[in-house]
Amino acid sequence: MKMIGEPDAGKPQVRFDEGVQETCLRRRACALLYVLVTHLRKMMLEELQRRNYSQTSVTAYLKTVEDFANHFHKAPDQLGADEIRSYQVYLLKEKRLGVRTVGHRTAALRFFFCKMPKRNYPVEEVPYPKAPRRLPNILTQEEAARLIDSASNLFHRTMLMTLYATGIRRAELCRLKVEDIDSKRLILHIRRGKRSRDREVPLSPKLLETFREYWRWMRPKTYLFPGTKDGWRADKPITAKVLWEACREAAERAGITKPGRPHWIRHSFATHLVEGGADLPTVQLLLGHSDLKATSIYLHLSERHLKAAGTPLDKLEVSGPEQVKRSRKLPKK
Repeated sequence: MKMIGEPDAGKPQVRFDEGVQETCLRRRACALLYVLVTHLRKMMLEELQRRNYSQTSVTAYLKTVEDFANHFHKAPDQLGADEIRSYQVYLLKEKRLGVRTVGHRTAALRFFFCKMPKRNYPVEEVPYPKAPRRLPNILTQEEAARLIDSASNLFHRTMLMTLYATGIRRAELCRLKVEDIDSKRLILHIRRGKRSRDREVPLSPKLLETFREYWRWMRPKTYLFPGTKDGWRADKPITAKVLWEACREAAERAGITKPGRPHWIRHSFATHLVEGGADLPTVQLLLGHSDLKATSIYLHLSERHLKAAGTPLDKLEVSGPEQVKRSRKLPKK
């Protein structure tokens, strides 16, 4: 009578050495981890969609949590405050990412650990890195004209003119449709901007003339600036990378040493409006800002306002520098 576990006589027996067993266990663990991460990803996607986050935010949030998990080779729900703390230091010190970029990734981690169902995570455990307040670089009006004239083709020129004439965000420009142009009212409709807000901006006659010439050449169907698929034009929006490259190439051709970035053209649009006499609430509406505080930064960039403010020193009656006693001049060492 054969005992349980006793090999059958005459049948070849398969033996697994320790290395093979370890490989099988590792594969099984990876498969279980994949199922767990996939389930968490689906839950997070549903939570983001339930709150009506934009597609750009959804993609960025999911990618951030995925990178966070891959960095520690664990499922994200198995990580905690210590891992978040070291990951933030890693992004800032080793990867040398900008403070605002790390802030965006922190927002994604906060969402995952604080908003996911059945999780009670203290918000103070995931602090935002303190961002320095810096004034953005802007183009002069002469540089803006050179930038537009230095576009490599009509496609790039039309995009750059749209950026400067409307102050539109790059994501909003990528999603512009032909039907958003109201040539009778000279209005450009911006649909589902930041925080899913719609707004209208004036349409410059110069820009409308360029739009008409551009349409006769490109013949776009749905999206005003169609992208490509397999090297051919397709009825899909362009990516932000195309716009970045158009700005960079035009800045290089124009001999502008400032880095060519689409958002700097938006800053230039707002600053030139303020210098031209536009009031802040109007600029706020055109830019789509929800808070006037964000628009007030352009007062610091407006040359007209800076010169009009003057300085209290100009009102003082002080003696000239030629009447002041000189101190002993120190010899050079």
